[in-house]
Amino acid sequence: MKHSLSAAFGLALTAGSFAWSSMAMAETKTITFLFTDDDQAYVERMEGLSKEFEAAHPDVKVNFVSSGYDAVSKQLPVQLAVGEGPDVAKISDWQLAPYYLDMRPYMKDPEGFAKLHGDSLNILRFPGVNDPQSINGYVASQTFNLPFVNKTLFEQAGEPLPKSGATLKEIVEASARVAKATGAQIPFTMDRSGHRFSGAAFSYGATYVKDGKFSFPDDAAKRYIADLYNWTQDGSFPKEMWGAAGGSQYKNMGDEFVNGNVVTYLAGNWMVNPFQQKIGDAFDWTAISAPCGDAGCYAMPGGTAIVGFKRTKYPQTVAAFIEFLGSEKIQREVAENYVILTGADIKNPQYKLASNNAKDAMAVFLASRKNVPQAARDMERMKGSSAIYQLIVQRMSQLIVGELSLDETYAAMSADVDKTNQAIAAK
Repeated sequence: MKHSLSAAFGLALTAGSFAWSSMAMAETKTITFLFTDDDQAYVERMEGLSKEFEAAHPDVKVNFVSSGYDAVSKQLPVQLAVGEGPDVAKISDWQLAPYYLDMRPYMKDPEGFAKLHGDSLNILRFPGVNDPQSINGYVASQTFNLPFVNKTLFEQAGEPLPKSGATLKEIVEASARVAKATGAQIPFTMDRSGHRFSGAAFSYGATYVKDGKFSFPDDAAKRYIADLYNWTQDGSFPKEMWGAAGGSQYKNMGDEFVNGNVVTYLAGNWMVNPFQQKIGDAFDWTAISAPCGDAGCYAMPGGTAIVGFKRTKYPQTVAAFIEFLGSEKIQREVAENYVILTGADIKNPQYKLASNNAKDAMAVFLASRKNVPQAARDMERMKGSSAIYQLIVQRMSQLIVGELSLDETYAAMSADVDKTNQAIAAK
């Protein structure tokens, strides 16, 4: 009998503890923060900042989730479309605008936040979708695509670095000569990305949009695609770089550059800090000016943002978290420590550039900020632009591995674009 009473008491105690625990959990406001970046140190710091916010808000739990770029770009739109997904996320797809939470009504100092971030907040506001005064998050980084070069390999080969005004053809051919002279495995490469592909396409004079609809590829784009294909055939742009992955999957080639296997790598300013950390004094490197073409010498613009989503159960908590991350203090720290061009107007940032290589590269990126195609900025704000980038990767990969001929590639791309336009019109 004594055992039974003890058991009953234990059950009652367990039930009581469960009830108390449930009440405690109900009082905890849990928000999920989805974050992705190529710089692992930056990822770790954002997780640390999430914990700092938790410490200052005992009733809040920030579920920090770090994932690869490809997974985020493909899965997040699907999740949000069915009312699921995170409360806060770092994004690079401006087409998610319909899902943004307007945090202005929930912020402690919305005017101060808007003043700090200025016109960059307009990037997140789509006409007819978001309120012109809405605060949906903040631009976390402004990016520009340029070629990185291994200076040591160029010097060993006795080849001068391509100067400002050099065409993509001249840059690739110089890289091929360097690789032949030094034994480097990869003369030229770029990330497996439609965005990375597109900078040179605009320089060639390609037009992605005509009469308010997507139109690709035109004659200029075909010349560019043919050049890329020919470089894969002669080994200047090894086909394995794009052919190793399937579909429209993103693939970063930065580690190959870090390991000294690449002469020239087309990427962006977000790689400056990881390179200075990972390369150290293994070899000298820098960035060079954007490749030129018939239409100009364009640095492809891009960016990322940290936004809140209206699917959240805790809009006030999300707003407080965004206000914390987007504060002048945190934005200055992020800009300086991780060499990021923020959307926030940070006065005289002291970028922590530990080497002359990083300093020289960053100077090239800063000088290229105004040399961007407006057509690229306009395109990224059009519904369906992500689909265009994805189909480019898929069809280029099929071309490079020999599944499609050049003419078949042009026809497949054109048909894909027509389907994209039809899908947009239907919605």
